[in-house]
Amino acid sequence: MNDAQRLANALNVVAKAPQFSYLKARAAARAEPQVDWPATKAHNADFNPDVDGCESFKMRDGSICEWLPGQSRYAGRATVR
Repeated sequence: MNDAQRLANALNVVAKAPQFSYLKARAAARAEPQVDWPATKAHNADFNPDVDGCESFKMRDGSICEWLPGQSRYAGRATVR
């Protein structure tokens, strides 16, 4: 869960920028080595930026850095494996 929370903190800084987009969030997440990209891709298989806003990111430790659309921010949460 520490990995997801660390990424959430970093992405929330990016999310406060005036020109924030899901592309900028994805670019910032690429700098985090603990993101599990195959699992993230599978998790976001039906991702639609017009509906979902931003992607969530699965971490190697099993946690998830989840986009909370109603709050326009990311949050880290543990998941059951």
